[in-house]
Amino acid sequence: MDFYDTVMGELVQRYTGIESPKTTRGTKYTLFIKTGDRFGMGTDATVSVAFYNKQGLRSPDFKLSNLFRNDFESGHVDKMQIVLKNLQFGDPAHIELSRTRCGLGLGDSWFCEVVRVVNVETKRVHTFPVHRWVLPESPIKLKEYDAVLPQHDENVAQRQRELKKKRDLYVPVRNEQTGMITYKDLPPDENFSISSTIDLIGNGVKLLGKAAIRSLTVKTWHSLKEMEEIYQEAHFPAPMGMQNWRSDKEFGKQRLVGCNPAMIRLCTEIPENFAVSESDLEPLLEGLTTKDAIQHKRLFIIDYQFLKGLPCTDGREMCAPVALFFLNKDKYLMPVAIQLYPDPAPDNPVFYPTDPEYTWLMAKCYFNMADLSVHESASHLGLTHMVGESVVIATHRYLAPSHPIFRLLAPHFLYLLAINDKALDDLMAKGGFADKNMNIGAVGMVGIIKRAFATYRLDVEGSLHADLQERGVSDPEVLPNYYYRDDALLLHKAIYRLVEQVVEHHYDTPEKIAGDEELQEWAWFLGGQPKCEGDVTAGIKGFPNGGRLDTSREITTVITDFIFMFTAKHAAVNFGQYELFGFPPSYPAWLSGKPPHDKTALCEKDILDKLPGKTQTLQTMAMTSLLSCHDNKALGDFEIQYMHDPNGLQALERFRAELKEVGNTIDERNKTRENKYHWLHPSEVPNSISI
Repeated sequence: MDFYDTVMGELVQRYTGIESPKTTRGTKYTLFIKTGDRFGMGTDATVSVAFYNKQGLRSPDFKLSNLFRNDFESGHVDKMQIVLKNLQFGDPAHIELSRTRCGLGLGDSWFCEVVRVVNVETKRVHTFPVHRWVLPESPIKLKEYDAVLPQHDENVAQRQRELKKKRDLYVPVRNEQTGMITYKDLPPDENFSISSTIDLIGNGVKLLGKAAIRSLTVKTWHSLKEMEEIYQEAHFPAPMGMQNWRSDKEFGKQRLVGCNPAMIRLCTEIPENFAVSESDLEPLLEGLTTKDAIQHKRLFIIDYQFLKGLPCTDGREMCAPVALFFLNKDKYLMPVAIQLYPDPAPDNPVFYPTDPEYTWLMAKCYFNMADLSVHESASHLGLTHMVGESVVIATHRYLAPSHPIFRLLAPHFLYLLAINDKALDDLMAKGGFADKNMNIGAVGMVGIIKRAFATYRLDVEGSLHADLQERGVSDPEVLPNYYYRDDALLLHKAIYRLVEQVVEHHYDTPEKIAGDEELQEWAWFLGGQPKCEGDVTAGIKGFPNGGRLDTSREITTVITDFIFMFTAKHAAVNFGQYELFGFPPSYPAWLSGKPPHDKTALCEKDILDKLPGKTQTLQTMAMTSLLSCHDNKALGDFEIQYMHDPNGLQALERFRAELKEVGNTIDERNKTRENKYHWLHPSEVPNSISI
């Protein structure tokens, strides 16, 4: 296992205060102790361990140290040997970790991830996941596997103390601008690891450095060809969006396999304020009337009218478009009409593919700018990062580290709060990236998040199956070539089966669910209403029973939807950003001036004049490239594994086998797909939202 692979060499080991294991009569144990790899998690203090057997008998304290080695350094695995002289003691059922104070406090703190105790004679391994700070004069007693419901925990006082400390660290506050929950101060435990911090800073400096150096020598574009050439000159790969970006076929495909694939829905009627003309539309429907196309389920729609009146940075303007798409005889989704504002008027025409080439292209550019704005604000930041933040805060506040659901969810929290902290500082700060490079700016992003979260429901938009059903696109016969749907369903099923096995093992009776106060407090915080003045809850609509969990199926469904959000959903909306958004003509974040208000024939220069300047383009290239980086391990290959009990390990083994099959299935699908879809291949989906 990776845990043991990190143990370097076979050095002479020596246990302080105990005779050599070679000459001492007793039961010999080898201990592998993993220290957390974030800043300040190592210690120079003296660490001790004691065992408890099944009868509750306690062993002596064993001081842990290796001669001529600096033990318990951040990110290291230390190997120790001890001898238990009492031959009748048996193997440990519990361990107790403790440490001394260290000098004036420097090098004092210690965060232990896991302790493995190996009986040298029988080779039996006893695993004690810790994932806690070990404080001086405050020993931690842990049961093997450390996965126990609160009503069954023997260490009630320790559990309550741990939860109180977590609640002091993870203090929720409501962001008045978005209406969503955030934290008062970033808890120290949520910082990036040493290696991840270096990688993030290094990648950012390298990419933004390229853009900064290049932007000193260039200002405005003279042609679209010049814009295409900048990628080679700046040593950036050519994004996929550069290919066929003018084509209607490509525009339709972006709705199904692009970065915002959960917006398309079956059109069951034309909105009253969508002023499409039958005479203009029907020639585009392969001989069908509009009514026939709707009846045969061949019309689809994306409606962004909720953007109407959106406040934007510096008073800039954002349209609120609606677009109609037709599934043609070749099974391609083709755009057939775009209206840029909700209210029909002579200066708000409906644009069609039959309009002058660059006039129609301009309408598509403005629609894509709205789509990108909704994507970055809601689909990406708001409804994965920020909803996820509520889940992280709730889990730390209400589920003790020993809780089986904490252990199931925790691998998917890695760096989420840290990256959110950076996003708010770098992306949405006044005068930051959004203000300089997006029409909506930070003001518009906040507005979109607030509007989207106001109607978001966990049991609709937050649930893959329900969302596909609600949008009328669950049937491959109705909407073919919807690769996001097809691959997402495979991952969702694998996650569900993992969660189901863990949940049903620990909640095999309804009484265990009703009696789990931590779980019910967690559910109330996420989906319930404040109980008294001063209470803060996340207020996620569509949570079962308004913030109460009654059945194992409800628990399984909610946990599955959250893990899917942290993994597959975020991967689908995040990792294609450079390929699609990195080439502004394909998917502009910025268009200067006003949207078109008539059908005057335009030319290439009109498009060029609207597009971001060279500095903005280079900054967009760098930022989208950084956001598309993969730094973490693939789904199931956890950076930190929290579950070690036999049932949990069996569930994880099956999960990993199923992920391998999912990957094989996607590989086979990609052999026959016109364009390969990689974003939901298990090897491309990280365990958490960390970028």
